[in-house]
Amino acid sequence: MRRSESGLHYMASAAAAGLLLCAAPAAAQTEKVSDGVVRIGVIEDMSGVYADITGKGAVTAAQMAIDEFGGKVLGMPIELVSADHQNKPDIAANAARKWFDTEKVDAILDVASSSPALAVLEIAKEKKKILTLSSPGSTRITNEVCGPYVVHWAYDTFAIANSTGKALVGQGFDSWYFVTADYAFGQGLEKDTGEVVTTLGGKVLGSTKHPVGTADFASVLLTAQGSKAKVVALANAGGDTINSIKQAAEFGLTSGGQKLAALAGFINDVHGLGLKEAKGLTITEASYWDMNDDTRAWAKRFYATMNAMPNMLQTGTYSSVLHYLKAVQASGTDRTEDVMQKMRELPVNDVFYKNGKIREDGRMVHDMYLFEVKKPEESKAPWDYYKLLATIPADQAFQPLSQSRCSLVKK
Repeated sequence: MRRSESGLHYMASAAAAGLLLCAAPAAAQTEKVSDGVVRIGVIEDMSGVYADITGKGAVTAAQMAIDEFGGKVLGMPIELVSADHQNKPDIAANAARKWFDTEKVDAILDVASSSPALAVLEIAKEKKKILTLSSPGSTRITNEVCGPYVVHWAYDTFAIANSTGKALVGQGFDSWYFVTADYAFGQGLEKDTGEVVTTLGGKVLGSTKHPVGTADFASVLLTAQGSKAKVVALANAGGDTINSIKQAAEFGLTSGGQKLAALAGFINDVHGLGLKEAKGLTITEASYWDMNDDTRAWAKRFYATMNAMPNMLQTGTYSSVLHYLKAVQASGTDRTEDVMQKMRELPVNDVFYKNGKIREDGRMVHDMYLFEVKKPEESKAPWDYYKLLATIPADQAFQPLSQSRCSLVKK
């Protein structure tokens, strides 16, 4: 690994490891529109509040996809470039612009967190480059700011609201108070979930916003507790979710009868909390490492590098990189327009995502899963944390095109 003068990290693709998915066509069939290298990038939170759920894990997942492909496509080596945006949109945008303008990056295949992602999205649209996003959740990505080369991959706030929100209201938890991270993702998650609650006859009693990276949630949680809402919904993620849950337990919020809902919880959060504190949480994810033999085998390889099991953001990055490489191979070129056309034509099929389809608004639709965190006595091994409550079919999980605000959608 080396560091450029700008501080960006480069990871050259490793030699072929694991299963070689398909053979590359002859070099004569290849239209090389770049410098003879297929170069892809990911911009993650490597050291901040979202480092555990994106960070090195997302970079590792991307590299695993490259390795599975054999390290080359169309006879060209595949190179992975990564950067730390430090949760600052300007740093993310500057990295993307430099990559596209001078580093000959063909596509960016993840940007952690919605605000940096939305900044990079505008650069990708301007440069007419492919951008896939697994880590951010804002539905603006496939609505107001959609673009012809932008794909939202793993999940979004609508999908979470439509699963966790609907499930809890259906169980009688019909009054809600939101503890919301004050940026695009948190605001969108509160809005989408609140709309589900009210549509189903429930009530939103209020909300409190907090900055990303908040350490002390005392006043926020006391206000939520005083609302007497049946559900205190955490519209935040990463370290903020972990701190919220820990401090809610200290204040006796759940022991007092209120339900705590981690709307953007991840298996990493459960591991950090421990089952004693996390038991009973409902969590929506697009993948789970322990679904079948194939997912377990892939997760074992991931664990060997990360000492942790993957979440849906990381498996989403893996999936999008693999699909991008399949599209490059199928199109016979790394030209943006041709690759994007193949990405839309080909179904998304890999170890975690089955029969996925990229819609005209850029949303990759697939099944979502509603899980409940196990009690300590139900867990049989480390990272055995989830039990499946429901599978939400692709056509029900995501915002229907009839509600789309994307200019690319013909109505």
